Amino acid sequence: MTSQAEPHPDGGDTSAPAEETPWQIFRGTGEKRTGVPFPAAPPWRRFGAARTAGLDEEGGTPPDRRTGYVIGRPETEVVNAALHLRRPLLVTGRPGVGKTSLAQAIADELDLGKVLRWSVNSRSTLQDALYRYDAIGRLQESNLPRTDSQVPPPIGDFVRLGPLGTALVPAGTPRVLLIDELDKGDVDLPNDLLTVFEEGSFEIPELSRLPETQPNVEVFTADHGGRATVERGYITCTQFPVVVITSNGERDFPPAFRRRCLPLHLADPSDTQLMEIISHHLGEDALADAGDLVETFMARRSVGELATDQLLNAVFLRLEGLRLDDPEGLLKTVLHRLNAGG
Repeated sequence: MTSQAEPHPDGGDTSAPAEETPWQIFRGTGEKRTGVPFPAAPPWRRFGAARTAGLDEEGGTPPDRRTGYVIGRPETEVVNAALHLRRPLLVTGRPGVGKTSLAQAIADELDLGKVLRWSVNSRSTLQDALYRYDAIGRLQESNLPRTDSQVPPPIGDFVRLGPLGTALVPAGTPRVLLIDELDKGDVDLPNDLLTVFEEGSFEIPELSRLPETQPNVEVFTADHGGRATVERGYITCTQFPVVVITSNGERDFPPAFRRRCLPLHLADPSDTQLMEIISHHLGEDALADAGDLVETFMARRSVGELATDQLLNAVFLRLEGLRLDDPEGLLKTVLHRLNAGG
């Protein structure tokens, strides 16, 4: 029985079985293996407890540790203008240039807590972003049999603020709100946001109709386990949130909406910026083996869309032991173009 040649890690076949390396977690032999150690994930693909690795004793980011987000001086000035004017940022750019990451970078650098995210789709409404009231759940609870000493849960237990509603809760410092891909929403959605952006407040009718004996109601927020007190059914911010709105340019927004935003276009990062991004995410030692990958990335990006994290993926795989010498092998798969044509 002849043995089948194993594929080369870069995509080509060899006449002899490939040498087994720690990089080869999966070997494709069909032989069951237990206790196979998994390597550490890339920094940008860590979740839960793994994401907090490297934080200081108080759980914060050490002062000398940077977020890994690279942005030019002109773009930084636009962000600062939006912060001073308390106006939303309308961020455009090709996929993978860091539109959504900008919100996290602002929150990290200014220590503004967890980013509140509203991912917009064709079914999204302003109501979803502000709050939800579970009327059916409350009706079911009120009809459950109870003893004379038992009382139904308060109405606030059936109200949960959405990401926009939570961002408007009065606080000493603003929250960061990411409204992702607004151009995917209904054509009227941008206009629906105008009043909230101008007033910085909204009403919860289910609470404003309560009797005078119930002026304050505690409700859930979009934060995990978070609660907020609503007075007389209205929420009015004391600090307008840092709003980052992303758009893929699928359609134009009304002039009235654009007037209330500051536009920010993020261009593709230069080769110098790419090296800086690699250094931030993977350390300066990674730069020694990244030069040719950056050149290949730039060449492929010139004829099709590529995202910066694809380059990071390639550099990380090389650091893990993969050669990635063949531009038409696995490297082509990692740096596949995002538009038609592959």
